[in-house]
Amino acid sequence: MYRFFSTARAALFFALLSTGAVHASESFSACRQFFAKGKPPVLAPRERNRALCYDAFAILHSGESKTPVFVAERLSAETMAEAQEKRTNRFFADARLPAAERATLEDYLGSGFDRGHMAPAGDMRSAAAMAQSFSLANMVPQAPEHNRGPWAKSVEQATRKYAARATGDVYVITGPFFAPSIAESPRIGPGHVHVPKYLYKLVYDEQKNRAWAYWHENDNAARGSPPISYAELKRRTGIDFLPGVTLTP
Repeated sequence: MYRFFSTARAALFFALLSTGAVHASESFSACRQFFAKGKPPVLAPRERNRALCYDAFAILHSGESKTPVFVAERLSAETMAEAQEKRTNRFFADARLPAAERATLEDYLGSGFDRGHMAPAGDMRSAAAMAQSFSLANMVPQAPEHNRGPWAKSVEQATRKYAARATGDVYVITGPFFAPSIAESPRIGPGHVHVPKYLYKLVYDEQKNRAWAYWHENDNAARGSPPISYAELKRRTGIDFLPGVTLTP
């Protein structure tokens, strides 16, 4: 039944976008299921950060960088078994964001960067979720060889394989890190979308109460590297991704 209605839901989503009828959430109250214990990450507030809820993920979006601050998913063996949707490649500017705060297709055109998914298309379990994953609110400018190589193979695929074997929920939070700051980072396109220096992906296995993170430089020469600890990810980003969680030593 879920799959039967998924195509219609995807069509409705694009129709709403074209009329501007879909509105950004004021908080994550409508999609707390994507966060461990229902608690979103804690970080210093910024004026143009906006919470957005989608069918299969949640985004905290920055109107300053015009990229996600982070994107949260909840994966499991069940969701991975259902993640067989055909990739759509229909990228779009998300009309739920103010025009001055969102990336556009023109920003990436000829930039030399990929539109790098934070919530990967390969994780999506319905046509609607697949369509939504191509929102530019879910993208960062990513070095193409890194996006299609180490990130896709040693991070995204590895995370999916882990979730497919897990005995419970696996919470995943992915995002960019700008160094030395957002304001000082390179920019692309007429909308000045900021290019992150690093990308991270946090994986938290709720059943085992274990967490680790991948941390990669956003560069064509980047290679896979061993995961870092959750404590180290917190130190580097200043974000408490798992508030209320005490990890097993």
